Amino acid sequence: MRLLITGGAGFIGANFVQRTVAEYPDIRVVVLDALTYAGNRASLDSIADRIEFVRGDIADAELVDRLVGGVDAVVHFAAETHNDNSLARPWPFVQTNIVGTYTLLEAVRRHDVRFHHISTDEVYGDLGADDPAFSESTPYNPSSPYSAAKASSDMLVRAWVRSFGVRATISNCSNNYGPYQHVEKFIPRQITNLIDGVRPRLYGAGNQIRDWIHVEDHNRAVWTILESGRIGQTYLIGANGELDNKSVVEHILVEFGRDPGDFDHVTDRPGHDRRYAIDATLLRTELGWEPRYRDFRAGLAVTIAWYRAHETWWRPGKAAVENAYAEAGERVLRSG
Repeated sequence: MRLLITGGAGFIGANFVQRTVAEYPDIRVVVLDALTYAGNRASLDSIADRIEFVRGDIADAELVDRLVGGVDAVVHFAAETHNDNSLARPWPFVQTNIVGTYTLLEAVRRHDVRFHHISTDEVYGDLGADDPAFSESTPYNPSSPYSAAKASSDMLVRAWVRSFGVRATISNCSNNYGPYQHVEKFIPRQITNLIDGVRPRLYGAGNQIRDWIHVEDHNRAVWTILESGRIGQTYLIGANGELDNKSVVEHILVEFGRDPGDFDHVTDRPGHDRRYAIDATLLRTELGWEPRYRDFRAGLAVTIAWYRAHETWWRPGKAAVENAYAEAGERVLRSG
């Protein structure tokens, strides 16, 4: 089998590439990544001699057509994903998430190549405290340029399945954590701040709830869908990991041997979604997938250990991230 992985130098994509090479040694892996700020070639250094790496844009129709024509399946991770960045500069999210996905769909349509599209639970908007979790039938209600662009890309995939018979599946996953995640993101930012002796920073009151899943569990689910999923079907991926942001910060502090209240509240971001929650019943009952990291704190401890051991991976981008938050107007409101 020949497999094209878009965004394979990003957080989830790099973990997927690492897993694929380790567990499917007969698969020829081609990685396409533009190496924007969130892509890091160093995430693939340990397997560089076992993959073909192509630096390029998924909106480059000629390049995409050539690569798709030489593979049996495409797993599409490439996306602009950070909500804060989408509020500051929406256009890259439209270009990559919508135009890029369209370009890939046209290529897999021409070459009749299996396609799996990675999406997010944020396309469904947010939930109240007592609302049922998102399911495959939940209406889309995106609230940021990022989630709107991802919702648009999902709709393109569905249309290309129905209109043109493209052999595609979609997965919408809850919040991931684990190795190789960019330090702008919530959990690695807190971990790396603590490694640097800086107090963690929590948006507002920290009462936003996210449904956390370890990246290894996410990628195991993607492989399950790629191999056994029904064409045209959307599957939600989640591990019943609902926690509010304040509790996550407190867990991180405890893992560092610190007082759980040793953090700062900072200005909240506009339109901050209140709660996400995933109902992964279809994935579990139809395809038999189950998460291995059922205990968030166990997965968190492994993640912290990884960032401690891989400072050379995250250190080069840390200062720029903190400067960007400062320039965006983040300021301390009060201590925890």
